[in-house]
Amino acid sequence: MLKITKAAYNDFGAFRFKKSKGLSLRTITDSMHKKIIRLFPLLLLMILIASCSKFRKIQKSGDWKLKYEAALKYYEEEDYYRAGILFEEILPIIRGTEEAEKANFLFAYTYFYQRQYILSAHQFKQFTRVYGRSEYVMEAAYMYANSLYLQSPAPSLDQTSTYEALAALQGFLNKYPYSEYSEQADAQVQDLQIKLEKKAYDNAKLYHKLRNYKSAIVAFDNFRLDYPDSKYQEEISFLAIESIYELAKVSIRSKQEERFQDTINKYENFVDRYPNSKYLQDAEKYYEDSIKELRRFADQNS
Repeated sequence: MLKITKAAYNDFGAFRFKKSKGLSLRTITDSMHKKIIRLFPLLLLMILIASCSKFRKIQKSGDWKLKYEAALKYYEEEDYYRAGILFEEILPIIRGTEEAEKANFLFAYTYFYQRQYILSAHQFKQFTRVYGRSEYVMEAAYMYANSLYLQSPAPSLDQTSTYEALAALQGFLNKYPYSEYSEQADAQVQDLQIKLEKKAYDNAKLYHKLRNYKSAIVAFDNFRLDYPDSKYQEEISFLAIESIYELAKVSIRSKQEERFQDTINKYENFVDRYPNSKYLQDAEKYYEDSIKELRRFADQNS
């Protein structure tokens, strides 16, 4: 026969009492979880304080080797901010040592991984100048160009940095045509050229939209020369016809005859190149109106 001890009975009674109060095992577990969740930020803060304290101690140390090893460790742990601080502090001290080359190289990467591309570009370029015979020099040369590429803005913005990136990438490809980075660099060159093409296209169309037809005609002509294989060529060629026609209409009489003749010339070139163009009907209208105007001039002069 199973005997129940007094202690067991009391425990059972206590459990029955808790249960009678509505405290189930699930409720107790949930309560414990809530306490752990409340304590978690405190534990995280304690870990963070300890980590900061350790970093400050290393930072205050006069031992550059200790800082160098710590910087390497932080870098391996992908703590690029702290690694960068320590590298920057010791670089002036270790100049000319064996460690300086690697430290400078990784220092540039700390900026890159923090997406500070202007600074990483500067550091990688500086590395290629100082360590021209380094085993890392080719990678640094590419990373310089890559940093510039990554800070290239949208087509709607100023493209000065895009031209700089394009020059850097083409310079890299000229110097290292068969490197492991060549394929990626070539793709980036193509991407930047497309961006510049879009910028030129948007600028030319903006002149046309604003009815600044003189500037539009120059922009359209430059676009056709700079981007002969562009997908926008057909549209640009039509807009050039429209622009020279509209300019002729508002020109002084001494300029009109020449500009209407330019309209006819541009139309004939357009038809030869795009005989089935969707813009053909509108282009014909400008062509026919220009012929009428030239006939009118001829009648007035006879």
